[in-house]
Amino acid sequence: MMEGRAVAQKAAGRPPEETLSLWKLEQALLKTLVVDRNTEAWQRDPAFSGLQRVGGVYVSFVKGDGVSACVSLVVLSYPELEVMYEDCRMMSLTGPCVSGFLAFQEVPFLVDVVQWLRQKEPRLMPQVLFVDGNGVLHHRGFGVACHLGVHTYLSSIGVAKKLLQVDRLENNALHKEKIRLLKAGGDSFPLMGGSGTILGMALKSHDHGTKPLYVSVGHKMSLEAAVRLSHGCCKFQILEPLHQADIRSPDYIRRTLGVQGSTALRPKGARRHRGQSHAPKESQKSPQI
Repeated sequence: MMEGRAVAQKAAGRPPEETLSLWKLEQALLKTLVVDRNTEAWQRDPAFSGLQRVGGVYVSFVKGDGVSACVSLVVLSYPELEVMYEDCRMMSLTGPCVSGFLAFQEVPFLVDVVQWLRQKEPRLMPQVLFVDGNGVLHHRGFGVACHLGVHTYLSSIGVAKKLLQVDRLENNALHKEKIRLLKAGGDSFPLMGGSGTILGMALKSHDHGTKPLYVSVGHKMSLEAAVRLSHGCCKFQILEPLHQADIRSPDYIRRTLGVQGSTALRPKGARRHRGQSHAPKESQKSPQI
């Protein structure tokens, strides 16, 4: 899962400290725009009455490459969770990937696919976006889900498969014991940092699930509603909007770059190509920050 990132980081090195300082400043400024409460009537309804469309965005890297990646967007009907729209685009990283700043590489491409949908098929715009990554559960409280939500003005939720260990959160014995005590799908416990702030929730997605999902607020939604909706969008142990976005990438990568099976090709300068994919396959995942 981390291979694409590791290759990119090794190849490109670390950005200058001046760049990192500017990124930190931008995160701090944008963080002031994050809304962590319910802003829509459907969010306050116990059954989410009025919610009809949920979206998922996912970034998949070409195995062994670390430069070329595929950005996927899907829109599903709610509560049926049937795919209504799908779009895949290639992206090429223009610089190094740095933990805590991944949004600066990915968000411009994610915004592109959302804006394309907004312009061409506005009736299919999702009312909420699930993002493969974190929201306020982040080094500086402003992860990729927040970044995307603020830039698109959409409600957004960060969902990660691994705990980001910030603010003294640790995947230690106590954390693992709390996971063990989650008995049924929908059970959860708060992720309280050393500062006393609740940064997210660990959610058991399915009765038979063994690993939780880590849900955090992105934008324009409360944590309580984000956790309930995340559970409502799980088929088995997987969050369906992210699963559907994930499985559409590999066929598009193969057709666009000529990659056969899991063999990686060197990047061909592909960036922001528009297109759609229809064949669900398995893909390699990007890290969740």
